[in-house]
Amino acid sequence: MSQTPTVAIVGRPNVGKSTLFNRLLGRRLSIVHDKPGVTRDRITASVEIIPDRYVELIDTGGLVPGDDPLGLNEQVELAVRESDLVVLVVDGREGLVSPDETVWHHLRRFGKPAILAVNKGDTHEAKARYGEFHRLGIDPQVLVSAEHGGGFHDLRAAIASALPEATEAPEEADAPPPIAVVGRPNVGKSSLVNKLLGEKRSLVSPIAGTTRDPVDTLLVRGESQYLLVDTAGIRRRSQVTDTPEELAVLMAKRQIERAKVAVLVIDAAQGLTSGDMAIAGTAWELGRAVVVAVNKWDLLEPEAREKLDRDFPRLDELLANPPRVNVSAVTGRSIEKLFPAIDTALARFETRLGTGEVNRMFETAVGRRPPPAVHGRPWKMYYATQVSTGPPTFMIFANRTLSKADSYRRYLENRLREALDLDGVPIRLVIRGKKEEAKKG
Repeated sequence: MSQTPTVAIVGRPNVGKSTLFNRLLGRRLSIVHDKPGVTRDRITASVEIIPDRYVELIDTGGLVPGDDPLGLNEQVELAVRESDLVVLVVDGREGLVSPDETVWHHLRRFGKPAILAVNKGDTHEAKARYGEFHRLGIDPQVLVSAEHGGGFHDLRAAIASALPEATEAPEEADAPPPIAVVGRPNVGKSSLVNKLLGEKRSLVSPIAGTTRDPVDTLLVRGESQYLLVDTAGIRRRSQVTDTPEELAVLMAKRQIERAKVAVLVIDAAQGLTSGDMAIAGTAWELGRAVVVAVNKWDLLEPEAREKLDRDFPRLDELLANPPRVNVSAVTGRSIEKLFPAIDTALARFETRLGTGEVNRMFETAVGRRPPPAVHGRPWKMYYATQVSTGPPTFMIFANRTLSKADSYRRYLENRLREALDLDGVPIRLVIRGKKEEAKKG
């Protein structure tokens, strides 16, 4: 499975990181302000850096080594650790100043490839002082204007050149299936992995953000093997109560992309949160099967359990009723029940049908509910076939296509899910209309 490369935009405060991020993205997503330190929360977004090459951008807060009252530096460092490439932004008008050197000295120890973006390059000062920045020893070095867009063709090309070509990792038929253990910070992911393994393979700590790097571990259980992937969390700053956990979602995404099944760990005591829903949505968008592990279930009072059960239909709707296991990573309660749920999810994820069976199922669904008509012409299916697994993907040849938001398309997906018992697994429908076929011919 391929993985989208990640690019962290870093630098000291007020050098134009967020403006550069927005310019690369093509829309205003990060807050831009003259006041240093405005960007505190990590902002992430996917962007087509050059045609057919996508990267995940991370806009970070200003790094001030040694001065970290809100824990901002830790989040910048975490973004750098998780990234494949660093774009260090400096202010060309000011020339090379000691805080730039301090920041680079602090970040170079992570050993990440780097590009230097000398910002405000539309000014005479920046052009005159451009040579000063060669002292940092970063190659390539690009003169840009984040505000006006100058130099961004070169910057995009430099980013694309610094990243490896995206490739699909070859999958061996007998290779253990990768299982990503994901969730918000401090919900018990590492504790769950340790309990599954029966040993302290991952560092477990009650402090959110202890796990910094993914830990892949082979788990052998009888004749079955699994590759468990423990994922890092991000520390929530205690002085900021409304921090979106976008970096936690990004880090989960990087592991989910490598997996076939995501075990989404939820803290029962905290209930179902927007962060849980965001990670669940990421797994679904990436087309991965999901098993939900509700951790610390044994600590809940009956009233709290009832509230959690009332909230769960939101998650069930998003993930098409995924398998759910109430567990305790500390005591080991119901841990063994996770394996049948994972095995079921894996089998569903790799569902494969013959063309005849696929057509019969769709014909039955169409017979139960007649297709809609547009301008008096009903939608008509000619035939259907399965084109891939992981997740199950089907192609329907029809007189016209149906949009992704079309209710009849959702109806067909739901009937297919019911017929094949594919709860917790995304289904992909590709509907090819007659006009599309004519264009291809």
